[in-house]
Amino acid sequence: MELRRLGPLGAEKPALVGDGVTYRLESLTDDITGAFLADGGIEKAAAALAAGDLPVWEGAESERIGAPIARPEAVICIGQNYAEHAAESGAEPPSTPIVFFKHPNTVVGPNDEVPIPPRATKVDWEVELGVVIGRRASYLKDEQEALDVIAGYVTSHDVSERDFQIAESGGQWSKGKCAENFNPVGPSLVPAAEIEPQALRLWSSVNGEARQDSTTSYMIFTVAQLVHHLSQFMVLSPGDLLNTGTPQGVALSGRFPYLTDGDVVEMGIEGLGEQRSVFVQR
Repeated sequence: MELRRLGPLGAEKPALVGDGVTYRLESLTDDITGAFLADGGIEKAAAALAAGDLPVWEGAESERIGAPIARPEAVICIGQNYAEHAAESGAEPPSTPIVFFKHPNTVVGPNDEVPIPPRATKVDWEVELGVVIGRRASYLKDEQEALDVIAGYVTSHDVSERDFQIAESGGQWSKGKCAENFNPVGPSLVPAAEIEPQALRLWSSVNGEARQDSTTSYMIFTVAQLVHHLSQFMVLSPGDLLNTGTPQGVALSGRFPYLTDGDVVEMGIEGLGEQRSVFVQR
């Protein structure tokens, strides 16, 4: 089962995909929000599907695919969470999670255009496993409690501008992470019960040429460890998005050119779906 949001930007409607068929979810909710997730929305949607209560969405394949979560309160990101990516960035693997934030308004659909900012010269791609929080979480006692607060998982693209992130950072990375549309998400939110988060292949390509190809088994800090750790420092809210870090194979390594006008970045995660983003000079 997959949850999606379909329709024009700002006017998306909730949908459920089961066995290749897309159904409308408006009978259960106006949108796929944190409140819907916290109120047992995934379980209610599954029950409605099983009962045959959901109408088929005719013509769904022609609709724009939006980000599968609406208006997250926070986009929390983990840096250098794969040892080989830390190495290609010129850093030692971290001994504690590196945390930074993206503005929530960076979240867009998986196939939406990504503008290249006017002064940008080092725009980079980063495929990441995204974790969507399903209920309020604070001071979780262990990793099992951490797994229990996760609603599901998404394919997430942590687009970065490396000069803004590093040379103009002032010591904090978010300047290079928050430009318009710098976080394509989706196409689907897949319920946590259907995914083993530490056994997923993730990959990316630029203009059809392979860039990243790894698995989440190489993460330094697991999903459970990250959610537990973060809960000791902040309140996690339903609908929050956690980007868990990217594997090696980005332009920052010096092995590949940075993105320019017209470049097409494709990426995907096993079981969560694929994205296709065209980068357009502002």
